[in-house]
Amino acid sequence: MPRVQLPAVTPKRKAWNKGRIIGQKRPLLPKQVWAIRARLELAGYLRDLALFNVAIDSKLRGCDLVKLAISDLVKDGPIGRFVRRITLRGNIA
Repeated sequence: MPRVQLPAVTPKRKAWNKGRIIGQKRPLLPKQVWAIRARLELAGYLRDLALFNVAIDSKLRGCDLVKLAISDLVKDGPIGRFVRRITLRGNIA
């Protein structure tokens, strides 16, 4: 049987991940965590600081962290105190 020679196909653009390290990254060192916390606090980004603290303390992934609602973190009542410990319920996968 004769072998069919197909023309070489050249990509139109470079692959997005060529030369990049992909996959799981190394965890942050405690020194880096405190540096990030200090910069967020000095800049006055309280929302970002709160999200960062919840992410570090709960070890949630980013996609699960953005699914959290304020009602998950605040007790019901007129004062609206923050709860000390939260229990995640529902479909977080």
